[in-house]
Parts: sequence; structure tokens; C-alpha cells
Amino acid sequence: MPPDRRSFLQIAAMTPLVATASPVFSAANAPGDDSAEHVLRIGTGLVELAPDHIVSTTLYNDAFPGPLLRMQQGRTVTIDVHNDTDVPELVHWHGQTIPSDVDGAAEEGTPYIAPHTSRRLRFIPGPAGFRFYHSHAAAGPDLTRGTYSGQLGPVYIEPKNDPGHYDREIFLVLKEFAPTFSKGGDMAMDALAGTEIAALKALGAAADAAAPTRTKGYEVGYDLFSINGKMLGHHEPIRVRPGERVLFHILNGSAGEIRSLALPGHLFRVVALDGNPVPTPASVPVLWIGTAERVSAIVEMDHPGVWVMGDLADDDRTRGMGIVVEYAGHGGKPVWIKPRSFRWDYGLFGKPDAVTAAPDETIVMTIVKHNAALGGFNQWTLNGRAFSMTRMEPIYTLHRGRRYRLIFRNASDDIHPLHLHRHSFELSRIAGRATAGVIKDVVMLGGYQELAFDFTADNPGDTLFHCHQQLHMDYGFMALFRYA
Repeated sequence: MPPDRRSFLQIAAMTPLVATASPVFSAANAPGDDSAEHVLRIGTGLVELAPDHIVSTTLYNDAFPGPLLRMQQGRTVTIDVHNDTDVPELVHWHGQTIPSDVDGAAEEGTPYIAPHTSRRLRFIPGPAGFRFYHSHAAAGPDLTRGTYSGQLGPVYIEPKNDPGHYDREIFLVLKEFAPTFSKGGDMAMDALAGTEIAALKALGAAADAAAPTRTKGYEVGYDLFSINGKMLGHHEPIRVRPGERVLFHILNGSAGEIRSLALPGHLFRVVALDGNPVPTPASVPVLWIGTAERVSAIVEMDHPGVWVMGDLADDDRTRGMGIVVEYAGHGGKPVWIKPRSFRWDYGLFGKPDAVTAAPDETIVMTIVKHNAALGGFNQWTLNGRAFSMTRMEPIYTLHRGRRYRLIFRNASDDIHPLHLHRHSFELSRIAGRATAGVIKDVVMLGGYQELAFDFTADNPGDTLFHCHQQLHMDYGFMALFRYA
């Protein structure tokens, strides 16, 4: 049986790192001085979510979330990364258009940081806006690795123009802890706009019928929920004044959960998605945020009181996924009021004329799930093939300068957060309608739905595409784009 991603990880730990250099960036053993703008130390530590809920996990700089790293667009940044653990690690600079050797994915050729060694990274940050960094190690059945751990931190690349007028900004990182395996799941299927496509549902049913067993594969659930590393009721409240305009930068740092967020009596005016300003800012009662997505939204504080800003799911919110917002001069028990039903539609933030440039080439990918096909875990295929670390396939060839349209057909009932490394893309069709102008690096694809996005092949080097659900990525849901 060929080695899986986890076996490859263990092999890579014994492979010496190769120092590389170019006019754009360099990577080498860190010299141990303090000349780097930022220093990250990867090591085990404790997160006190609440006095009676303390978890041990792998962290950056012994804290969760990791430090907010502010960078300047176009100005070279130097970062020293020290791996103080006993396993090889990778730091992925999510959402940045940087070279493959430093992006932080082994599939692209980024060297692992071996146990108890260091690596110096230099690159030019960009695009501007809200990005983040996280582990890109394979996890497989190990719920202590990869994005199941606490290796996560926000990045803000200062834009030349602010995304709106506001009085202050607050960063919120949503994250679950204490993962466990279970069978089946209850993903919120009413989160997204759009309707199921009968042909895709039939294709999924055929795959289920062809499976050797009717047993569903493992899913991952969580016992503890947090915002900025604290459970609801254990933060200092967000203290606001009437009339204040607060810009919230919100990151879903989950390993696989889709999150919602509402603040009773208030609206979120969405001004940026994944760090990119939207053509049409719009006010919504609820934010739906896929795994690894970021939303920047301004809230006008015009409804005094003490409120719970939290997830719509009662179980998740009561187990920690919330934070208190307290107006000056108000006290008492925080109040939660469930907002009206709202389905997330990316097209709401797009250009009114919905015209995108014609692509030079179109690539269609059909996503199929094979229940419990890999030792009890679901296998995921793209056009009939699961990704192989030994063959590095499937591979799609890109030609520099060409514009590509990727069409995704989801023959499963799961919502998939689709992520393309080292490039940003423009949504061209979603929820059954054309759209334009919404630039992202992760997008949610609804169950039995289709979407399309366009990107220009303008950043040569191996480029990884995958579902950002760790369990899906580890069991086949990946592809590699290689420049000709």
C-alpha cells in the first residue's frame, strides 16, 4: 500500500532542509539574533479557555491565538520560525501571493522545519488586508496535529486605503478545542443561498450505493468553543460607546466547522472578504464564515445594552462560542436574541453588472465522497481521483498569464470551503447566478451545488488547491497546479 500523507510527513522529518534564495525571498537556518521583524516559536502549551477548561495543545509563542503580525504591503518582512516540538512543522502564510518555497505547503515544495531547528523566512507581503498563518502539517487520524492544534494567528497587511470609516478595529479568532471522532454530522445546510442540483444529488446517491458498506465515515466534533482563546463569559467584555463604529476583523480558525455570528439588535456592514474590499458593502444580520474565511465588517453601536455576540447554534454558543458586548453605563446579565433567518450570498457584495472577463481556459472538477472507504474515513475524489502524495496527482497545468475558470460540482451534502494557495480568485458564478468583483482565497461550496471562480496564472510555481476542512484534505480532497 503506498504511503499516505502522514507517512510522507514522517519521512520528511528525516530529510535535511535545503536553503534557498532569490531576489524575492530567502529561507535558511535562523542565525539566532533579534534582527527579524517577527519571531514565532512552535511549542506545546496550555490554553485557559475557562478556569475549569484548560487544554494542552501546540501553540505559537505559547499563546492562542498567536500574535497579530502587522506587515507593510510591498516591504520585505523577515520572520524567524523556531520549531521546539518533536515533529516536523510547516507554517502556511494563508492568502498571500508569495513563492512556493516559502508558502508553507509540502506539496508545493516548501521544506519542513525539522524538530528542534529554526528557519528564517523573507518575503514581500501581499495583497493588503486581513490574512493569517497556520500549520499546514498533515493530521490524518491524529487530532493533535495540523489545524486541530492551536497553531493559528492573524496577519494584517496594512492597506494604502482603509476599507471604511471607523473608530477602532477589533480582531476576533473563532476556534474549537477538544476534538473527537464521531459518525455522521449535523453541518448547517441552511447557511448558504442556492438550491440543490438534482443531477449532483443523483451522482452522490450512486456513489453511496456503490460503497461496500452503508456505514458513514468518521467526522470530527468538538466539546469546547472559544473566541480569542476564551469561552463565553470568561473574556473581558468588548466595551463600546453609543455611536461608536467598530471594525471587526473575524477569522474562522476552525479545522472544519462553519461558523455563524450575530449581535442582537445590530447589523454587520461587510466591507471586506478574506481581506479584500468588496465592490458593494452591504449590511447583514448574520455572518456565515467558512473554515479559514475572514470577514471584515463595521458595526455601528446604536442599540445600548449588554449583549452576547455569538453563534446561532445554541449548543456551540453555550459551550463557549460567544463574547459579551457591553455598552458604557450598562450592566446586568448579557442578553442573547436569535436573529431572523438569513442565508449567506456572496453575490450580495458583488458588482451590480455581474460581468467578468472571459476565461482563456475552463477546468471542471466534480467532487464525490466515498463513505468509509479508507479504514473508516471517507475518501474524497476530484474527477474520480483522490490526491496522492507519492505521485503528487492530480495535477493541472497552468500557463503564465492565462485566465482560468474553475467550475466545481459538489456531489456531496457537505459544505466545502475551497482554498487556492498563492493566488486570489474572483467569483464568477455562485448560488445559480452570475456575479463579479468579489475577490477571495476561500469560498464555501454548498451541498449538491455548483460554483465557479476565475483567477489569472500570475505567480509561477507549484500551487496547491484543497478543501480547507482538515479531514477532507487529509483524505484526498486536493489537487496541484503546476506552471508549464
